[in-house]
Amino acid sequence: MTHSIPIHQAVGRVLAHDVTRIVPGLNKGPAFKKGHIIQEQDIETLLDMGKAHIYVLELADDQIHEDAAAQRIAAAAAGAGVKLSMPSEGRVNLIAEYSGLLKVDVAGLNRLNAIQNVVFATLHGNHRVDADQSVAGTRVIPLVVAEQQVVEAETVCHTNPPLIEVRPFQSLRVGMVTTGSEVFQGRIKDQFGPVVEKKFATLGSQIVRQIYVSDDVHNTVEAIQTLMGEGVQMVVLTGGMSVDPDDRTPAAIRAAGVEVVSYGAPTFPGAMFMLAYLGDVPVLGLPGCVMYHRTSIFDLVVPRLLTGERLTRDDIIGLGHGGFCAGCAECRYPLCGFGKV
Repeated sequence: MTHSIPIHQAVGRVLAHDVTRIVPGLNKGPAFKKGHIIQEQDIETLLDMGKAHIYVLELADDQIHEDAAAQRIAAAAAGAGVKLSMPSEGRVNLIAEYSGLLKVDVAGLNRLNAIQNVVFATLHGNHRVDADQSVAGTRVIPLVVAEQQVVEAETVCHTNPPLIEVRPFQSLRVGMVTTGSEVFQGRIKDQFGPVVEKKFATLGSQIVRQIYVSDDVHNTVEAIQTLMGEGVQMVVLTGGMSVDPDDRTPAAIRAAGVEVVSYGAPTFPGAMFMLAYLGDVPVLGLPGCVMYHRTSIFDLVVPRLLTGERLTRDDIIGLGHGGFCAGCAECRYPLCGFGKV
């Protein structure tokens, strides 16, 4: 329902129509759009436009303006590490408070979007986001929505919170075992280790020690045990992960007494990846593609491990849908489909 009121009585009321401003020879367009909530500072501008009276929208007791509805839904959905923008044209964005791993309850998101007049869109979960990056947005479709629909949306968000959150990366002490007689004997320079070290540093963790061993199961097991004894919180092994008879790293990982989650991942690049655990310590066999592909299985798995998440075989299996890298000339990961379901 709309009606005209004096402009000085309009603060806090909702505009029922666009208010157009014309500047001769320059432009013509809306100075204030339909649905705008009139502020004290708007009064002088409206008077300058000849608006002594204004048509406003009168809300019933069971109705909510789009801005307020979006704020309530966003607040209900936001978990740790997520802050809200101010409403703009009916939409509220959800923003990462810090760098970390974006987690989205997809089933809850689908239930939320099934509510009439409610829309909520997110980036794909399980990928790194940066501080102050917008990760989602929500709004309602009409200018005014029934409060019951907002309450229903809030209930969905509160049923199994949080709908969306950013988990911070832990800073772990990582040990690295580099296998290969050619590196161990100094015949070639290790080029794999520096790549892995840089990747971990980007995520806030540190390679505290790197041990070089030949292609020998016993020596590799001994290196893993040495690192565990020194208190590392993750072990990564580079080299020897293929099916070549001389590549014995998977056998060495098994011989160390680990619980193997998966040897092999439905990803390209990254098929020869191995994930295991020694107690609560992840042990990773990294295939050679991690060294020369900018984005690989490393980028799909390690950030999740660095939030403290313990991955299962089902998690690895789930990487298959989206696990084929398109090999773009310019890598834009994670702004692409790699690893996204």
